[in-house]
Amino acid sequence: KRAVGICTKKSTPVPPDPMPDRKLRVRYRINEQLVSTEFSNTYLAEDEDVPDRPLCAVKRLKSQSIETTKLFEREARVLRKLGKHDRIPELLARFQEDGYFYLIVQFIEGQPLSQELKEGKPWKEHEVSALLQDILEILAFVHQHDVIHRDVHPDNLIRRAADGKIMLIDFGAVKEINLSQNSRGQTQSQGGTHREYMPPEQVMGSPKFCSDIYAVGLLGIQSLTGLSPKQLKVNPETGDLIWREKVQVSSQ
Repeated sequence: KRAVGICTKKSTPVPPDPMPDRKLRVRYRINEQLVSTEFSNTYLAEDEDVPDRPLCAVKRLKSQSIETTKLFEREARVLRKLGKHDRIPELLARFQEDGYFYLIVQFIEGQPLSQELKEGKPWKEHEVSALLQDILEILAFVHQHDVIHRDVHPDNLIRRAADGKIMLIDFGAVKEINLSQNSRGQTQSQGGTHREYMPPEQVMGSPKFCSDIYAVGLLGIQSLTGLSPKQLKVNPETGDLIWREKVQVSSQ
């Protein structure tokens, strides 16, 4: 499965999508479309300027508003900073051409976690522990750089085909935090695309570092029970998901 992440905000549309075989910047040959959303398209391309023509992901935003420009620059800045981690896609280039904003990102060959988390098929405890360890190692690095991902969910976690490691993608919803100015890490936008993985503070527009950890906790519950967050009832007094009765697990 080929996968790469995307997320921006809606704005004014611009000209039609580039067609297959179009070449950007006289080097990035577009082969096929990978993902299309209301806000952006992502394509698989070859870099013809490099020996062996390696594959890359071309993300093209669908608008050119001031807001989109800011989002584009923020995502590029964050990817450049965080892409040094082995399990975060590296930013290869950013540019504007023919009225579109483009990000050229390292292509990750693998399958999204959403294809592994199948309804009615719970994982074993040691498998869940390994998954959570994998995700938390990446988030520790992200948070150390004062960034909240805000969109941790199964489609944004890719199991890399080369070694089976989890990759975290789609940094379009990130929030950079200036801790000297805002120790609570609050923002006015909830960000994210999968509301069922968001904690209450993020839904209300004030995500924090722990908001990402909340999403990881839900992934742990989903993998243990074989049920998505939408399928679980909520305790009206605490707001917690009711899940322990769905599966036998150790106290640890």
